[in-house]
Amino acid sequence: MRRVTIFGATGSIGQNTIDLIARAPNDYKVVAVTGGQNIAQLAKDAIALGAEIAVTADENRLSELRDALAGHDIAVAAGPTALCEAAARPADWIMSSIVGSAGLEPGLIALEQGTQLALANKESMVCAGALMKDTAARHGADILPVDSEHSAVFQALLGENIAEVERIVITASGGAFRDWPMEALARATPEEAATHPNWDMGQRITIDSASLFNKALELIETHEFFDVTPDQIEAIIHPESLIHALVGFRDGALMAHVGPPDMRHAIGFALHYPERRHLPVDRLDLAQIATLSFRPPDEARHPALRLAREVMQAGGLAGCAFNAAKETALDGFIARRIGFLDMAAIVEEVLDRLSSKAGQIDAAMTLDNVLALDHLARQEAVHAMDRKQQQG
Repeated sequence: MRRVTIFGATGSIGQNTIDLIARAPNDYKVVAVTGGQNIAQLAKDAIALGAEIAVTADENRLSELRDALAGHDIAVAAGPTALCEAAARPADWIMSSIVGSAGLEPGLIALEQGTQLALANKESMVCAGALMKDTAARHGADILPVDSEHSAVFQALLGENIAEVERIVITASGGAFRDWPMEALARATPEEAATHPNWDMGQRITIDSASLFNKALELIETHEFFDVTPDQIEAIIHPESLIHALVGFRDGALMAHVGPPDMRHAIGFALHYPERRHLPVDRLDLAQIATLSFRPPDEARHPALRLAREVMQAGGLAGCAFNAAKETALDGFIARRIGFLDMAAIVEEVLDRLSSKAGQIDAAMTLDNVLALDHLARQEAVHAMDRKQQQG
């Protein structure tokens, strides 16, 4: 019986992970489940899975979680420190699906236990890829990608020599606004951006998909995860979301990973790795699909892709600054402080300001430096939004 922990249990990745685990209850012992604001769902899952401990990231919700689990032999805790303590509990496999940079420290602690870390938290690799990989290597841990694109690349590379890879192509659905005229994007609302045509995801990830910031993060993650150069990584719009990634080799061959837009595929691959087991996902009828379409992204329309390439070229802690500024700008858009197109402008301004100061994005890759720069970049992004509002 494998001991498993699920970080971000109440989100879409966490819920899909629970769905798979619940189908084989005799195969798993759930150590910990963690969540944020959805206390009712967190408690429900903890009870159904027989978890040892349930943790909410919100310290103010501890009493609510305790009340929800009254009468059950399940420990409760709250706050960032409790998340780290949960990550230190012995487990064979840990799902890391906390959204944002908040998932970095628990992920590093999990790797220090020598466990298999199923990584859906792309921000960890974007902010501190070298630190993540070094920690895994020192402790004999595995990092298994759970983003559908990176899982696809990982699977296409099994048995292959990375030195023979010529290019990696990451596909993007294009999000809610893929067919909108450019002039309409300035008026786009958070509600419109949060409706994805293909995937069932949370609000923040879905908005990131509409702006292609999600894809920008994935370009950086590809660079960090697979040790390929920025000019070996491409993005392409693929509205059907059936091809998740392609790997091109130096002999001209392209290996494509094709599957339904169902996150249980990538989650299940990581959960059962190195085996492949039956998964409750749709089987594609290629004759019914008939056509797969592709088009190049317009980087003038989606400047996040250009910024991602600049971040990869800069190296160091540029990814950390990029992600922190992006998360803060996204908060501003959701709160209607700034417009949809303003998010990229805020991120670019923060990157320019931090790049001009020695000892910031070129600081050593340590957890303390990552956390410090994350804080500084968020402050800079808030100031940039304030200036934007003052300018009208």
